[in-house]
Amino acid sequence: MRHIINFFVILALLTSCTVSKNETQDTTTDLKLTQIEGAKKRNVIFILTDDHRYDYMGFTGKVPWLETPQMDKLAQEGAYMKNAFVTTSLCSPSRASILTGQYSHVHTIVDNNAPNPGNLTFFPQYLQEGGYQTGFFGKWHMGDHNDDPRPGFDHWESFKGQGDYYAPNLNINGERVQYDEDTYVTDLLTEHALEWLDNRDQEKPFFMYLSHKAVHALFKPAKRHDGIYDGKTIELPATYEQTIGDDYKDLKWPEWVKQQRHSWHGVDYMYHGQNGNFNENLQKYCETLLGVDESIGSVMEWLKANGLDESTMVIYMGDNGFSWGEHGLIDKRHFYEESVKVPMLIRCPEIFEGGKNIERMVQNVDVAPTVFECAGLEKPDYMPGKSMVQLLKGNEEGWRERVYYEYFWEYDFPMTPTVFGVRTDKYKYMRYQGIWDQNELYDIINDPDEMYNLMGDPEYADVAKQLASDLYDWLEETHGMNIPLKRTVKNPYGDYRHPNQY
Repeated sequence: MRHIINFFVILALLTSCTVSKNETQDTTTDLKLTQIEGAKKRNVIFILTDDHRYDYMGFTGKVPWLETPQMDKLAQEGAYMKNAFVTTSLCSPSRASILTGQYSHVHTIVDNNAPNPGNLTFFPQYLQEGGYQTGFFGKWHMGDHNDDPRPGFDHWESFKGQGDYYAPNLNINGERVQYDEDTYVTDLLTEHALEWLDNRDQEKPFFMYLSHKAVHALFKPAKRHDGIYDGKTIELPATYEQTIGDDYKDLKWPEWVKQQRHSWHGVDYMYHGQNGNFNENLQKYCETLLGVDESIGSVMEWLKANGLDESTMVIYMGDNGFSWGEHGLIDKRHFYEESVKVPMLIRCPEIFEGGKNIERMVQNVDVAPTVFECAGLEKPDYMPGKSMVQLLKGNEEGWRERVYYEYFWEYDFPMTPTVFGVRTDKYKYMRYQGIWDQNELYDIINDPDEMYNLMGDPEYADVAKQLASDLYDWLEETHGMNIPLKRTVKNPYGDYRHPNQY
């Protein structure tokens, strides 16, 4: 009897080890995906920008004086994904989710310092195995400041950390090249990307990943655009002033929002005054975006000149959103709409007709499955996202009804707490961890500014309870009930109240 009991104990331990391994999604062993029968291997270009919020494009009309003719054209000829979201609104976690097709608590690159745990597979590795030639150009910044070539790319050009707008230093296939002070990084990356396309093996399909530094702070436009928007301003958001005094208390906003107004990420002293005041930063942000718009135009012109503009899928996307005064904040990290929502434009005339405004909610974990379908490959089973080709063709059957969000507290930016959230087409629920503060619930149809927190209102108690249950179901099903802690012992940086401290 004892031997039988021991057998089942050992079996249980082995089973638990197997589950643990699966939870970390160690997918490095097999890069061969199932071919979709009869599918065409299409070329794909993925263009990523940094901190570009979803509605700062000319055609949306959000900023009347902002002109983005190339983005406007891409939307007109393709599809505008009106409700595109990231699962974590921060550079490294979002980029890791794009490249791995997984949530932050699965890939564990939960902040801008967390390293690659060593068991991740980037989706271009599958493309290489499937016969594609691949190229990466630009900002990596996923887990650390290392600019060394990463798996999945035949050609590699990147820079350390955030890089520099002017006089960039690029690691080109393992060799670093320093450029002069007149060289602007957006232009340089675009030029090198097009050169790679010119010299590619024309017998193979290609995947190109063009990852711009722009429009990350501290904002610096190309010299030809510098000053174009001097003196321009925007209508301040409806939630801009409530944290100046105590109005936010009557609206039941969390106390952390009030406190953050006075920090590095607040409107009154944004970036500690390093780049000017609110309006000056806004102007430079929009001017910096103009170089990205021109880059898109150059890529599209190249495709047309080479007869590939009809068959190539082009995806333009931001890695996270950006607040410009909403709730008295700037930057991202939180789960308010302007932070978690990103611009996404997709074009491929051979697959779908242009001029589409798609309302259904998509996420950054959908990028890899979409690229795989364009490459004629079935996505790996462990990826939770779905191919957006379905929506582009007008089929909404079985599409998601909810998107989920997570952000983990950062040592260097302690003003934003850990938050988990869920959003439907009507409601948004935010639940904070490790802080004694107010959770949030908004009716985003009737209150798109997210001004009136409905938490505690008896009329919405059942809604809050259901969304909280949905949130924990998602975390349990995706193995997200443990916060992946990361080492934060490094050079003394501290926070805005405690500088130069470990």
